[in-house]
Amino acid sequence: MRFITANLNGIRSAATKGFFDWLPQQQADAVGVQEVKAQHEHVDQVFCSPAGLKGHFHYAQKKGYSGVGLYTRDEPSDIITGIGVPEFDDEGRYIEKRFDKPGRKLSLISCYFPSGSSGEDRQQAKFRFLAAIYPHLMALKAEREFILVGDVNIAHKEADLKNWKGNLKNSGFLPEERAWVTTLIDPAQGGLLDVYRQLQPDTTDACYTWWSNRGQAYAKNVGWRLDYHFATPKLAALAQRESIYKDQKFSDHAPLTIDYDFVL
Repeated sequence: MRFITANLNGIRSAATKGFFDWLPQQQADAVGVQEVKAQHEHVDQVFCSPAGLKGHFHYAQKKGYSGVGLYTRDEPSDIITGIGVPEFDDEGRYIEKRFDKPGRKLSLISCYFPSGSSGEDRQQAKFRFLAAIYPHLMALKAEREFILVGDVNIAHKEADLKNWKGNLKNSGFLPEERAWVTTLIDPAQGGLLDVYRQLQPDTTDACYTWWSNRGQAYAKNVGWRLDYHFATPKLAALAQRESIYKDQKFSDHAPLTIDYDFVL
């Protein structure tokens, strides 16, 4: 099962930069996209069924903002949008597809965590989101296996961004944000796994998935690892290989692909 996550920074923009030309070559079984920045009328009949995949979306109420999608080759048994918190559900941040069979409960999730970089009010919203989604994921984990992919907008450790010393007080690398990820993947607490780090525990420069548009960040590889696969232990154990695609630039993020040894 090949699962790709990609923050598109606008689905229409990414399309003009070749994302949907690249996608069929990947032979993916599932693709989570974030920051769709579009509404149903922009996506329907245009970007809803690429490469034999069927897309479902959770749009923001505000036009040109946020929004997530999840493309899958197989038909889900159920689709859930949102986490039951209106503040964030109105922003189109979570879509889950369930692929339940007798004796198996399994979900794939595409999620876009808020950015706090624009100001203190958005940082506080980000903290509220972290506080809300953690128990949501723990409730899911208690009853089913899942893989959540998406732009988490947090670099967890010093190896996950180029200029860690200069970002200790900046959104995306704040102690409270990093501690949240630590708790999520602590076997004695959240119990999920950071699948990329399971496969590549030591990478630094090669692990980045986002680069600022300012200056020469991309050219100089001054990046951050903001895009993740978080999985329950049983599914994480089936992860085989990962890749971050940087040969073309579809947005300010690079697609992260992980192959798993199971079928939907």
